[in-house]
Amino acid sequence: MSVQTHDVLIIGSGAAGGMAAYTLTQKGVKCLMLDAGPLVDFNRVRGIRSVSELPYRGFGKPGRLPHVVQANEFNANQWVDEKQVPYTHAPDEPYNWVRVRMIGGKSLFWARMSFRLSNYEFKGKDHDGFGENWPIAYEDLAPYYSKVEPIFRVAGRKEGWNQLPDGEFLEDNSPWSGAMQRFIASAGKRNIPVTKMRRATGRGQFASSFNLLLPDAMDSGNLTMVPNAVVREITTDKNTGLANGVNFHDRQSGREMHAKARVVVVAASCLESTRILLNSKIANSSGALGHYLHDQFYITQGVQAIVPEAKDGKAPRGLMGGGGYSPRFVNLKRGHEEDFIRGYAFDFGTGGSPDPKFIPGYGAEHEKAVRSLEGTGVSVTIMGEVLPRYENYAEIDPNVVDEWGIPVLRFRAKYSDNEARMAKHAMNTFAEVCEGAGFEVLTKHDQPWPPGYSIHELGTCRMGDDPKKSVLNKWNQSHDVKNLFVVDGSSFVTGGYQNPTMTILSLSMRASDYLADQMRAGNV
Repeated sequence: MSVQTHDVLIIGSGAAGGMAAYTLTQKGVKCLMLDAGPLVDFNRVRGIRSVSELPYRGFGKPGRLPHVVQANEFNANQWVDEKQVPYTHAPDEPYNWVRVRMIGGKSLFWARMSFRLSNYEFKGKDHDGFGENWPIAYEDLAPYYSKVEPIFRVAGRKEGWNQLPDGEFLEDNSPWSGAMQRFIASAGKRNIPVTKMRRATGRGQFASSFNLLLPDAMDSGNLTMVPNAVVREITTDKNTGLANGVNFHDRQSGREMHAKARVVVVAASCLESTRILLNSKIANSSGALGHYLHDQFYITQGVQAIVPEAKDGKAPRGLMGGGGYSPRFVNLKRGHEEDFIRGYAFDFGTGGSPDPKFIPGYGAEHEKAVRSLEGTGVSVTIMGEVLPRYENYAEIDPNVVDEWGIPVLRFRAKYSDNEARMAKHAMNTFAEVCEGAGFEVLTKHDQPWPPGYSIHELGTCRMGDDPKKSVLNKWNQSHDVKNLFVVDGSSFVTGGYQNPTMTILSLSMRASDYLADQMRAGNV
């Protein structure tokens, strides 16, 4: 019996894989998509439960998800079980690898923050001398951002800022609350910009590959999707060195199978893609594969303040509510003005209640104080750029395998003094803006979560013009294996302070356009 050879085999169905399938199938390319998770009918399997009905009262079974601080018993099934698919790290260097295995991937659960990178990121080395530039500029990716944003129906305000380029937005004309107007005025005195959050509105319940990309790909008749397919490795032709398919396990039966393809597109998310490539022992003549791991550092509740006039439920109508976003505003001149390079952003809101742990008191006195401050809160998440460094990396652990016998990743990653100085600057700056707005600061801190917490892992399969320093060329194509493309966040050279999803989608669309042209010309 002959084995079917597909035009393109895509590993992963999230933002990157979904966009590759969406783009290629519209151009008539026959695609096979493998994903390690199931196809979930959310309307059928979701339900409402009270805490008392759950065995662990909402906290979840201990040991399954020790690194996923976002997890609880209500949502535990959406995350990868770390007992089934473990990973390792040095005891003094914790890493939070948060994974999703189901059709649609992490695009099912992202925060929908939708930003473009700018030439402050694409050409960061030119600006401050650190690291490497991307092999592309903002102008190369801008047309693809403009195609992606309408698909995901991104809402926002056009501001004309170089560090946060405008896009094709649904205009957000919602008014500012009184507290936000005071914050904006205080920020303006410090030349800190404030805008509405730019967010994908999607359609229906999701702004996801699941409902915005994969249905069109399936309707084209050019996509075959195989769920519960856990990829072990990419296989290559012994004579040519070209990729010719993948070996994978059926997640439920454990049976190992092989799928053949003319081209392989890897889109399993940054670290899983890196794991597959490392286990395949390909595409690493540069020695860069797995290295330059970075994300954004996150500090939640970095500053907790209150609006005094809102105490005891006395807030005038329109005072509280709403939030905003401040993009990078430091080190915008060539070089840097602060004692760190690159920059950070603020995502903040008003109208919530301060965490009781930040309110002094005990017993009845404490309860009274907590009630008094309900609805008065101003809180921020600080999101800072992490420098891509060779010494931050993921490699194969030679001693640990997952449930299917596939070797797992071992991490060595930590934040540097540059991130620490940036975090302190961000904390103090936000506190000063709050005080300038007449808010009362209850507490502040500059301690980020461990690397990985942002779920924005990037850079381990980075692109570049020099094959000795990078894994991919400017088209997300392997320098070593010309019919191998990697289109997810692993291709990033720098990550900036921005959430990466719009850039991942745009890079995947751009690479897929190029791939289709190269296949048509017979070059791949």
